[in-house]
Amino acid sequence: MEEYRRPNRKKKPTSDKGNVPIKEIPIKKGFKVPEHRLTTEITEVKPNKISTRGFDQVDLISNLSYAEMVFLVLRGKLPSEKESKIFNHILVSFVDHGVTPPSTQSARLIASSGSPLNNAVAGGLLSFGKNHAGAIEKAMGLLQNGIKRLDIKNLTKKQINKCIAKVAIDIVNEYEARSERIPGFGHRYHDKDPRAVRLIDLAILESSIGPHTKLALVIESILAERKGISLNVDGANAGLLSDLGFESELGLGIFMIGRLPGLVAHSFEEMKEEDKFRRFCDLEDIVYEGLKNQSFK
Repeated sequence: MEEYRRPNRKKKPTSDKGNVPIKEIPIKKGFKVPEHRLTTEITEVKPNKISTRGFDQVDLISNLSYAEMVFLVLRGKLPSEKESKIFNHILVSFVDHGVTPPSTQSARLIASSGSPLNNAVAGGLLSFGKNHAGAIEKAMGLLQNGIKRLDIKNLTKKQINKCIAKVAIDIVNEYEARSERIPGFGHRYHDKDPRAVRLIDLAILESSIGPHTKLALVIESILAERKGISLNVDGANAGLLSDLGFESELGLGIFMIGRLPGLVAHSFEEMKEEDKFRRFCDLEDIVYEGLKNQSFK
């Protein structure tokens, strides 16, 4: 009988290519271990120094307004004086619309439950969707795609305006053919959104009406004539933000930056001033229309 021998546990495992230890098999060519786990072009943090978009934050604190800092972080460049003013107007216009929006109602409802301020505000932000706050991104995409249809680089101002007018008619007709509302136009409470009116007036004063805003205004003139519909705050800001060079995908993010102070204010007011455990309606206001008197018999 052959003698039993304990395996040599100190022996290194080998590969199927022979007696070469597994750890000595070379890594396949083309496989690269990343040098860094995370890369960013926004802010660099070092001991005792913070730089955003290449600017020392000490200098930014001293020289920029909040709106200008937001512009720098999002666009990667400092705004001009004109751009700074328009962008500030945009953020201010978004701050609040009372208790009417679902986001504000959600924030106040959560605050009334005894949740902390950050939970209430987060609940408000999570209420943004395609039916609330989604119009800004859609309107920006609509206007940007409309201008992309044109080759306006070598055209005169008169030719550009003529081309924009044609695109505006095409857009309105396309939406009417599908029986769809054009995002950025019309408002459930305002026949003429006062925020949109003022934003356009200020943009005219600052000579900041670019091709996207022109397109929005021509669409408004067509809709006003056909249906009595005007620009709303989303439509006006969609044009202005597009002319400032912001991509449409940033529209909702910019709206959130603008609306955040309003959500904080409403959540805090709810906590301090209102009765706890807010309800949308009382028990006697709830009408049950489901099945009744069911039985296991």
